Parts: sequence; C-alpha cells; structure tokens
Amino acid sequence: MAVSMSELVTDLRAESAELTAMIRTLDPAGWERPTPAAGWTVRDQISHLAWFDDAATTAATDPDGFRAALPALLARGDAAVNEIAVAARTLSPEQVLDWFRTARARSLDAFEKLDPKERLPWYGPDMSAASFVTARLMETWAHGQDVADALGIVRTPTARLRHVASLGVRAMPYGFSMRGMEPPSDPVRVELTLPDGTPWSQGPQDAADLVRGPALDFCLLVTQRCALADTALEVRGETAKAWMSVAQAFAGPPGAGRPPGQVRALT
Repeated sequence: MAVSMSELVTDLRAESAELTAMIRTLDPAGWERPTPAAGWTVRDQISHLAWFDDAATTAATDPDGFRAALPALLARGDAAVNEIAVAARTLSPEQVLDWFRTARARSLDAFEKLDPKERLPWYGPDMSAASFVTARLMETWAHGQDVADALGIVRTPTARLRHVASLGVRAMPYGFSMRGMEPPSDPVRVELTLPDGTPWSQGPQDAADLVRGPALDFCLLVTQRCALADTALEVRGETAKAWMSVAQAFAGPPGAGRPPGQVRALT
C-alpha cells in the first residue's frame, strides 16, 4: 500500500508526541520502573530509541558513513543493544529525555527531505526510505508499549497501527530467515480491523492460509509484545501458524518473545 513520505513523517511525529507525553513528567522512580523487556527500565527504552534515532539520521544523511561504522557494531553481536542501554545509565532522566527529543527532532527533519524510494542502509537489509520511516514508527510504537506497560497505562490504539501491520506483513520472510529457516512460498491472507472499525487487508483473497482479527493484536504479536495465546487472532493454515510463531517486524536477531499475560493493551 503506497503512502506518502509526508503521511509517514506526520504519523511518526504523532507517535513520538504520544510517547513523550507518557514520560515528560515522570519522577526519578518512574524512569527506573522495570518494563516487560527483561533487565530494561523505562530509561533504557528511551535511551535505546534515542541512540537509534541518531543512527537513523546518519543512515539518512550520510549512508556511506553509516555503512563504514556498521561492521564494528555488528561485530559486537547480540550484546550490542544491551551495551548501548547500559552505557546510557550514567545519564540523568532529564538528559535522557532531552537526548530523545533532540535525536527524534533531527531524524524527523532528515526524513522529510527523503525520496520515499531512496534506498537506505540499516542493520538488516537496505530499505526504501518509506519502509525505513515505517520501521522507526514501528519501533517507537513497540517500545512505547513497553513503557506504557511499565507505567500501568492502557493506550488508546490509533489508525497508525496500519503502518506497523504493513511492515509486519512485509517482514514475513525475514522472521524465517533470521532463524535459518526457508521462507515459505505459500501466501497468507491478512484481514485486520483497525481501531475505528475500518477493514485492512493484504495478501491474495484466495490464499488458503489466513490471519484475521484486531489490528492491535496483530501488531503486538509481530513486534513480539505479546503471546499468540493472548490475542483474538484467527490463524488458519500451517504456513500462517508457522509465521505467527516466528514473526518479527524488527531488524536483527529474533527476540525471546513474551510469555502470556504480560501486556496491558489486551486486558
């Protein structure tokens, strides 16, 4: 589904504002609340986004420079993400908030200047600028869910979930590949209902395999923020079932997922 860069940046800006509203008045104890991501606090979630916002700005404005620095980070393996979070724990909550706001503003400014078809490097395969910005929105929404769960906030889902859902569908082969599995050739039909009741779908109508249900449930699952057992998704067919067991809309190594009952958004 084609979307304009202006639409993507506008929605990413709105997603950023929603997250900022959750954290801007937190006291020091609030910043240290544990989130569903094992070992990570609210502070870690926000510093993670800020660090990768800086990286995203580099990828958008200096792709050759980004590629030159990429091997050093990848050489650190799966530990790199935690190392980044640990290094930021020397900062005060005020410094982390200012970092996130500044880094996000810089990245939004850079994204507005991109051609949606321009190819940008990242930690997985290169992506079009449109997919790149969609991925930043997905990351913001997913880590925002971690923050909301830590703070006991039940967010009101929005139509911005359509971007997360679209990325989740397009990333279907990636989830298999990251686990050393051959991506299936059989198509899967995805039929979701957006929060306002609008139907949203991708995939051939005559596909034998189907995933159907609320867009929120699907987005939580493909970002590994909930277990399939916690959703109201209908999953029909062996390919669809296999996909739902490995789905990941994010770049990098597969995560451990979440045990049932850990997300407030579905309660």
